[in-house]
Order: sequence, then C-alpha cells, then structure tokens
Amino acid sequence: MFNSPSLSSCTRGAVPLLAALLLCLLPAAVFATSDELRAADQVLVVKSEHRLYLIRDGQPYRSYKVALGLNPIGHKEREGDFRTPEGRYRLDARNPSSDFFLSIHLSYPSADDAERARRHHWAPGGSIMIHGLPNVPKRPIDYYKSTDWTDGCIALANDDMLEVWLLTRANTPIEIRP
Repeated sequence: MFNSPSLSSCTRGAVPLLAALLLCLLPAAVFATSDELRAADQVLVVKSEHRLYLIRDGQPYRSYKVALGLNPIGHKEREGDFRTPEGRYRLDARNPSSDFFLSIHLSYPSADDAERARRHHWAPGGSIMIHGLPNVPKRPIDYYKSTDWTDGCIALANDDMLEVWLLTRANTPIEIRP
C-alpha cells in the first residue's frame, strides 16, 4: 500500500498529488468529447505575443500565456544568451521529474544552429524546454506570472503545462516565431 517502507518519502508525496490532479481532471474528461482530447498536430509559440498555441488540423484550439528567456528578443545564438530559440524543432523528450513542474525538451540546437555557433566559436547551448513553474520557487509566484524569467525556455503556469503535457506526443513539431 501507500505506507509501504519500500516507497521513498518523495514517491509517497507524489502519489497523493497525482491522485488530486487526476480528480481535478476527471470532471473535464467526463464531459469532453474524444475530439477535444486528441493530441495536437503542432505547437506554435509566438514570442511577441507571449503565447503558445496547440494546433490541430491547421487551426489553433488551445492558447496559453508563456514566459520566455530573460532576453527574449532575437534568436538564441549561444549558451548563456538567455534567448528563446526561433525556428522549427520537435518535442523530443519528456521529463516528469525535472526541477520544474514537468518539462518537454525541444530538439534545439538544429544542425543550422550548431553550425552558426561553430562558425562563431560559441557553444550553441541546449536543454531548451517547455516547462511549468520551479518546484522550489526562488521568487514570489507573481514574479513568474509577470515577467520573462527563464534561461531560454518556454514556461507556463502549472495547470497549463499539464494540459500541454497531456495534449502533445513525442516528435510533435514546434515552430517558434519572433
């Protein structure tokens, strides 16, 4: 059972949290049509709008407010520039145990990104993710809601991140526009 000594304290804490999340989603799932629960064909991020869109059949069907890198204008060129990349990538890995509430890795850097960085003798950077809020916030929650705060990632509110997690699959294309 849940009180088994073989479960770590971290795991025991996660079980009630997961159960609570599932109970919160149950009413929506009961009334949602199967079409509403279908995964996105594509993800679109428009940096100037601070929006992430889930696209299906060429049309946006969900939209979320996002925070970007601390230096959000322009394409990511190198490690440590605090920019969010621009271009076409894929959602290529998922991490339910990251330092943030869920995370989905983007396939940055592309071959072009790596070549551009190589020509300038820069490291292109990496570990660009879509993720929720920090599991251990270092600032008040209002800070994360009102400013660009990531090192170059795309951050959402935790409830929005859960929806994106559930409505995307491996290798979903993502386009990030200025």
